[in-house]
Amino acid sequence: SRPWRWPGHRVDLRSHAWVYCYQRGLPVVNSLDREIHSLMQRVTETAILPRFRNLAEGEVEDKGGNDPVTIADKESEALLREGLSSIDNGIGFVGEEAAHANPSVLEQLGGPCWIVDPIDGTRNFAAGKPPFGILIARTEGGLAQSGWIYDCVTGRFCVAHRGNGAFVDGERITARPTGKTPPIAAISLIFMEEERRQTTRRHISPNYELVDIPFCAAEQYPRLGLGQNDVSIFERTLSWDHAAGALWLEEAGGKVARPDGIPYRVDEWDRKGLLGAASPRLWDDLADLYSQM
Repeated sequence: SRPWRWPGHRVDLRSHAWVYCYQRGLPVVNSLDREIHSLMQRVTETAILPRFRNLAEGEVEDKGGNDPVTIADKESEALLREGLSSIDNGIGFVGEEAAHANPSVLEQLGGPCWIVDPIDGTRNFAAGKPPFGILIARTEGGLAQSGWIYDCVTGRFCVAHRGNGAFVDGERITARPTGKTPPIAAISLIFMEEERRQTTRRHISPNYELVDIPFCAAEQYPRLGLGQNDVSIFERTLSWDHAAGALWLEEAGGKVARPDGIPYRVDEWDRKGLLGAASPRLWDDLADLYSQM
């Protein structure tokens, strides 16, 4: 593939890039997206789908706290690391499994790096059901500059580049609320302490129509942008879960921020609490309720 550069974090969105993608039927907006899409698709076909509903005994482990990892996660991350290194080996690499094995890997989050969740939604994958996907972000200065979300089952490909909008399968999208009254909320309680769960149920849940969470950020963020959910609360805010999706939703016109309004940073991985919404108004309403907890 031809070499590429990051020209001040801006992306080449000239018309010829669009002609290229439509002529070849690829859901991408520029040459880098073509490379990332090809890598995600290849890893899905090589390391992930062959193991789907086909995991042998001993190929699923618990990292602790009901957080599973499979042999497919590990193989996927190795292939993604190799592929991303061939695209740009001059920046760091923070993968979920690498960070679990060696927490010092997280020190790279303050500088330029790739951030990878090799299978987002491992809980679903290990149970033999969708959704699950791959998340990749390219970050600098603690902020995601580009993000890619790939649904391993449907092939949906979400792309965002800071300052250049959000795309789904090559089409620019604008986040849209559901229009429902009350708004639809997907609230993740699984990493909250019990007292906080009860407080959330009392102060926030009655104001929304609650729906099940998908246990997969690669699905939850698109739901917020594509008119399926209005708001979400995330307790755990690890960078591989949120870097790509938070950027994508923000670029689509939604809002993702800490409950106090501070923008999400990937190098604050140990800080709890993140609110996402299909619009700034919906975010403000949720943040107001959250502040009363």
